[in-house]
Amino acid sequence: MTFEDDWARLKSQAQERHSERMRLNTTESASAGSEADLVVHQDDLGAVGSEAFRIHGELRKRSDIAGAGMDKSGAGTTAQAATELQAQNFGAGAELYATLEVWTSQVKTVLQMCAHISNHLDFSKKAHAKDEAEIAASLRQRDGSAVPVSELMKYVK
Repeated sequence: MTFEDDWARLKSQAQERHSERMRLNTTESASAGSEADLVVHQDDLGAVGSEAFRIHGELRKRSDIAGAGMDKSGAGTTAQAATELQAQNFGAGAELYATLEVWTSQVKTVLQMCAHISNHLDFSKKAHAKDEAEIAASLRQRDGSAVPVSELMKYVK
């Protein structure tokens, strides 16, 4: 095989791959063989966002060991136990208080992550819906019908 033959074959293969990626009106079965990195549907985003919101609420209710059994001064039973153990010169009092601080810090981190996931997915869903509407509106002919893919391909070449 000569260089020119090999070069023509490689150019042809590259052009075929390029044209496959530029198709705008493919079906899911046609694109199933492609190597898409990420495919997300609106229902998927909603389900993940709802689950993150639910986990946030449940975790906030069930993980507050610092506030459980609060006394008049606002200290929970775990903090009260740590204070009492320290007053009796037990080393476990300081360790219990350190454990309480680490637990509270980690719970706050997980709560922030759940809130961030929920808020970000809600925002993403709304932003992409808005983008889709704007793109669809801008790709209409004067009579309101959709611009055919063959017309769009003129801009890609």
